Amino acid sequence: MGINIIIGYILMFIGAFFFLLSAIGLLRLPDLYTRMQAATKSTTLGAISSIIGIGLMREDILIKSIILATFILLTAPISGSALIRAGYKAKSPMTDKTVVDKFKEKEGE
Repeated sequence: MGINIIIGYILMFIGAFFFLLSAIGLLRLPDLYTRMQAATKSTTLGAISSIIGIGLMREDILIKSIILATFILLTAPISGSALIRAGYKAKSPMTDKTVVDKFKEKEGE
């Protein structure tokens, strides 16, 4: 077993850990906005770690996995932001603990 296989397994384990954190965040966080934070940030890290780990384990697809990880890195935060904005425009309720509403402040200017 080569060093790239071992690093690949470690990255896949890290990716699975971030996916687990994302699932816990989706279950525990109180509203759409905080759940989207958990869904976008940790799943992006989990997906990138897993894809790079698979690429290291199979060197014939390493370049493809790097390109795919870059695409996910660039698009996942944008799609998460678009979903949060759509939820805000659909008047999805915020939790009572929310103290700052940056969208409302921006519209008031």
